[in-house]
Amino acid sequence: MNYYHQYRIHKQDSNDQKKRVAVYCRVSTDKDDQINSFESQQKYFRQWIECQPDWELYEVFADEGISGTNTKKRKAFNRMIQCAQNGDFDLIITKEISRFARNTLDSIYYTRYLKEHGVGVIFVNDNINTLDSDSELRLAIMSSIAQEESRKTSERVKWGQKRRMEQGVVFGRSMLGYDVREGKMYINEQGAKIVRLIFHKFVYENKGTHIIARELQEAGIRPMRVKKWSSTVILRILRNEKYCGDLVQKKTYTPDFLSHEKKYNYGQEDFVIIRDHHESIISHEIFDKANHILDTRCLSQKRMTKYSRRHLFSGKIKCGRCGSSYVARFKPRKDGSVYKAWRCLEAVQNGRPHSNTSGIQAGCDNQIFHNEDAIQILYLAFRSLKFNQEKMKKNLILMIEKAMDEDIPIQKKSEKQKEDILRKIKIAIEEILCGLKYEDEFYRQILDKIIINDAQNIQIQFLFFPFQWSYSLKEE
Repeated sequence: MNYYHQYRIHKQDSNDQKKRVAVYCRVSTDKDDQINSFESQQKYFRQWIECQPDWELYEVFADEGISGTNTKKRKAFNRMIQCAQNGDFDLIITKEISRFARNTLDSIYYTRYLKEHGVGVIFVNDNINTLDSDSELRLAIMSSIAQEESRKTSERVKWGQKRRMEQGVVFGRSMLGYDVREGKMYINEQGAKIVRLIFHKFVYENKGTHIIARELQEAGIRPMRVKKWSSTVILRILRNEKYCGDLVQKKTYTPDFLSHEKKYNYGQEDFVIIRDHHESIISHEIFDKANHILDTRCLSQKRMTKYSRRHLFSGKIKCGRCGSSYVARFKPRKDGSVYKAWRCLEAVQNGRPHSNTSGIQAGCDNQIFHNEDAIQILYLAFRSLKFNQEKMKKNLILMIEKAMDEDIPIQKKSEKQKEDILRKIKIAIEEILCGLKYEDEFYRQILDKIIINDAQNIQIQFLFFPFQWSYSLKEE
């Protein structure tokens, strides 16, 4: 069937140059029948353009195996839009709206954007040419239908996946100690030995995750899918229930079928849990012991936010030997209680001083000290502030003036957020400058001149102020 007879093509005068035409094709899967359809689309449009005396093919833009509900990962589509913006062609032809976009907003936005740059779009099966006066109404209706179809398809896929999960089919890729083939898990003995070693070191040798990571790295044992062992990698292995034979799926979910963005499932959807699903690498007893140890080392069982565990001293204490930051370490006492100590990060990650495999000096042996000692030192430092009040006030004003001179962009924030941040800043300054003679105008000067980006950047900004104290550990 000759589809181009259905359209009123906007003809150019005979004296004009040929209309440069781009073709856009997309298939959402890479199955054989879809690939054939993909090739057929390209062949059909090439022949169609050849039959138009005033058209010439510019390029075929093609995306394979990519969803049409958003444009982020559609490289060919985005390159086509860029070429249109540069004026490289005059017209785009595509099979139907669902091939172009299944998102109503994207369909309207991009066709308007292209039209502003003098580029029309012809949707063959939908009988729409965006250069026609009534095209936008019909486009909105057809795009809405395509978007709703995508939503229904997404729901059907999710329903089908959950049913298969309930039947024990594994969704995921191979991991350290297991190969996943056709939805089933098979032990990979080479990786399983490493997993058993990690659990043994943690449970029976009472070694921490940092030490285990360092020992594996020094032993030349390669991790899976990451460059080097780290505390985080070890922790994920110790927390992974698959190693004791259990299967928990739907740990992530996709709340929006348009964005396809995955989020961690904290109870928004039901988990699919199957006990003794596959052959285990370690016993339930060892797995439970490991996780009990991890739980007792945590100060709280609650899920933490990104900044919720940031301590007063975080980033403030530097090692006098290697320059690394000191980090908090939580140590159990014999009576079961836990105390906090601070240790050089270089020592935590690399142990005592030595040359690594690359011949680079690594490690540190600077001292560890208790959190109570750090608090006492900070108390003494704050007590000394009253002897330097005038100098401190001058330094504070100088730092604010310096901040004024810096060209730092202000991010958009609601007035309520800004007022809350300013209130916290005022309280902090009041606490620091307690005992100084001041007036409201002095505070106003401070609050008006502090540049606000967000909560994190305010912390960074405050590092310039004299009351952000830093202490360096050095041997006597």
